Amino acid sequence: MKVLVACEESQAVCKEFRELGHEAFSCDILPCSGDNPEWHIQGDVLEAIDAQQWDLMIAFPPCTHLAVSGARHFEQKRKDGRQKQAIDFFMKMINAPIKYIAVENPVGIMSTHYRKPDQCIHPYYFGDEYSKKTCLWLKNLEPLKHYPHGAQLAIGDETPKVTHVGKGEFITFSSGKRMAKWYNEAGGKNGGHLRSKTFPGIAKAIAQQFSRQIEDKI
Repeated sequence: MKVLVACEESQAVCKEFRELGHEAFSCDILPCSGDNPEWHIQGDVLEAIDAQQWDLMIAFPPCTHLAVSGARHFEQKRKDGRQKQAIDFFMKMINAPIKYIAVENPVGIMSTHYRKPDQCIHPYYFGDEYSKKTCLWLKNLEPLKHYPHGAQLAIGDETPKVTHVGKGEFITFSSGKRMAKWYNEAGGKNGGHLRSKTFPGIAKAIAQQFSRQIEDKI
């Protein structure tokens, strides 16, 4: 299966598909920070979409101008066109001429500008003790399966297991607002970049479960 992982320079998801034997490529305007540049297309993802026939695309369009975490800047971003540009790019991802598509973004305005996501997940759903609400919009795919305590069912194997772990540490500000400790510590100059990384458990679930779903339909 040919898989395009759009707007990914870390290669976290790309590597998981490669582990399963698929012909997967990451694509981003930045060079990859993973260890396999031969699996990376550096350039315009829209050109990459048109250049080949892809079976599946996992897309991580930039969320800077879409996420509610930056709502205080929305008015200016609407005025100068940055938000519309981000919305248009998101829609080009979900409407790409590829049969199977998953588009990821944090909680943001696409739930109203487009539609509600098919699924919202956290890293702790898939074995990583961190909290970060992430939304998935799906095309011809089913939501990812995950199991908390009390729902000990298998995910693609014969061994019943629980995939949820602890939510990780939180800090509470004087205002009463709570934030995941890792998210707060990942601030600073490269904070947005660090916060956008895909956690290992989610990357593995995406590759394994979406691959299985498509194979079952063939």
